[in-house]
Amino acid sequence: MMTNSSFIGSLAIRFFWQMSNEEYHKFIEQAFAGISNDFSGRLLEIPIGTGILSQSIYRNLPNAEIIGVDYSEKMLAAARENLREIKNATLLQGDVGNLQFDNETFDLLLSLNGFHVFPNKQAAYNETYRVLKIGGTFCGCMYVKGQNNWTDFFVKNFCERFKYFTPPYETIDSLNERLKKMYNQVKITHVESFAGFVCKK
Repeated sequence: MMTNSSFIGSLAIRFFWQMSNEEYHKFIEQAFAGISNDFSGRLLEIPIGTGILSQSIYRNLPNAEIIGVDYSEKMLAAARENLREIKNATLLQGDVGNLQFDNETFDLLLSLNGFHVFPNKQAAYNETYRVLKIGGTFCGCMYVKGQNNWTDFFVKNFCERFKYFTPPYETIDSLNERLKKMYNQVKITHVESFAGFVCKK
């Protein structure tokens, strides 16, 4: 649905997430704002999900070492198919609350639409910070409450009910406050109910 690649997907984005086509493109831009065109370091994406949003970005990063982690084997199976042409990508099963990597392993950490799903958000913030190198970048996007009443209603009555999302959720202010306590530089943007963030450790 979040790829805006079909008529039904486009309608869903407009109806559920209240984004116009122009806003959707802004959402994608803010989600990947922390990744430079010539990035060539070690990148961790968690959760990798189906890999469909990152696919076009990774095609243009041939010199990066990309590791995608997801808790769901079903998501990983889809990601392996979607990213089969990305030869510099490795996909692993894992838990964001207990990452099996050493401290300061990655130059860049990407999280697309993950933090509103993670059940133990504090552990996720702690672990993503731990495995990121000093001077590294933490970036991505997440749902934030309080920006659109209809989207908040949809999240509470559908996404939570079917366990797609897990409360509590950040607001723009709480996210800004939390990240500024952890990172040296923080930039937050938002398109409707999705916040984008770029942080430097």
